[in-house]
Amino acid sequence: MTDNSIGTPAQLRDPNFTPPLYKAVPLGIQHVLAMFVSNVTPAIILAGAAGFGFGSNSPHFPELLYMIQMSMLFAGIATLLQTVTLGPVGAALPIVQGTSFAFLPIMIPLVAGKGIDALAALYGGVILGGIFHAFLGTIIGKIRFALPPLVTGLVVTMIGLALVKVGIQYAAGGVPAKLSGAAEYGSLLNWSAALVVIFVTLGLKFFTKGMLSISAVLIGLFVGYLYALGMGMVTFDSIATSWGRASSFALPVPFKYGFEFSTAAIIGFCLMAFVSAIETVGDVSGITKGGAGREATDKEIAGATYADGVGTAIAGLFGGLPNTSFSQNVGLIAMTGVMSRHVVTIGAIFLILAGLVPKVGAIIRTIPIEVLGGGVIVMFGMVVAAGISMLSDVAWNRRNMVIFAIAMSIGLGLQLEPDAVKYLPETVRILMTSGLLPAALIAIVLNLILPEELSDEATDEISGGHAGHDG
Repeated sequence: MTDNSIGTPAQLRDPNFTPPLYKAVPLGIQHVLAMFVSNVTPAIILAGAAGFGFGSNSPHFPELLYMIQMSMLFAGIATLLQTVTLGPVGAALPIVQGTSFAFLPIMIPLVAGKGIDALAALYGGVILGGIFHAFLGTIIGKIRFALPPLVTGLVVTMIGLALVKVGIQYAAGGVPAKLSGAAEYGSLLNWSAALVVIFVTLGLKFFTKGMLSISAVLIGLFVGYLYALGMGMVTFDSIATSWGRASSFALPVPFKYGFEFSTAAIIGFCLMAFVSAIETVGDVSGITKGGAGREATDKEIAGATYADGVGTAIAGLFGGLPNTSFSQNVGLIAMTGVMSRHVVTIGAIFLILAGLVPKVGAIIRTIPIEVLGGGVIVMFGMVVAAGISMLSDVAWNRRNMVIFAIAMSIGLGLQLEPDAVKYLPETVRILMTSGLLPAALIAIVLNLILPEELSDEATDEISGGHAGHDG
């Protein structure tokens, strides 16, 4: 899909090149389409976990709209920090920021069933975790040795595994329906809406090219929405109510949900900031390799990490969620061959404008939870697949297999059976049952302390003589 008519090959590889406006605008919108659904979904999932009603008549409906609004607004602002930069903050590269799925395994236990009162502690963690994330920019280059593909691949895989349950619950009818014992939970009608989204998404992704392929999830959700409308799962009354209850324009409110110190939240967000920083290093490297054919500089990696943290901290002040670089946009840059950061700046402006108009969030919220579940199943499955792809770079010798086995077993096991640690202090229990954090910490520590000499033992027996990069 590379379009050499936009500029010369050298210009296309230059982050500072500005394509003609009539081509730069569609390219910027394309970046927004590639990340839009993934960006607003964490806010909807978190609101559902907290017990906010999804219907337009719910007393918490305005809060849900506000969280969706902040997801768009601060994704745009954080993206501007990356592309325009602010002093050392930002990589001056075409990096698209968005609300991070990676933090959900930490956020969901903090708010599960606790309603709006739990948000003060949550946002205290978001703000302080963002500040810590920004600090990591000063040392990120020095600690990359401790995070080989064995560790990063395990972490990404665990993020996906921790979230796949959410997708299934949504497709079946949503957590509120399950808790209330609704008869329609898990019905064929609910699953049919989710399956329409899945099949349309897969069909477009693998049998089309260009914009249709790139926007497969978004189009799949649209088709699923039309199907749900035809099956009576959406009514125009609910659309009118949603639209009527949302204002035409609204500015973010500082400390809207308060600020509270929670040990579990602060520790959890700081640890996850470390994981997110590593993901950003990979994304920055992917952009420079795919778009410019070179390695990322230390300055670019540090600037991108600063922007991650500052963007998250600012979002937390106004009720937004943690931000990180979006990997799907990295692939989009490699496919289009357009490295211009100004193209992504145009996309950021669109996100900011959408975030200032709550009626956009009202439209999004009319999507039935079952339809959203179809898209979420695809997205979370792709997270797991990305982790497995990273693990393919690991040499599966005895040492690395032991590290992976212990980290995965304990992390996933504690998540599946949280009562196994019910007598631990609450803060420790929340962190241990997240699944992700214990797995990540065990993998990092074992990778640092187990002697490399073990790598040579029985390598041929276990891996069949396969040669790969050292884990």
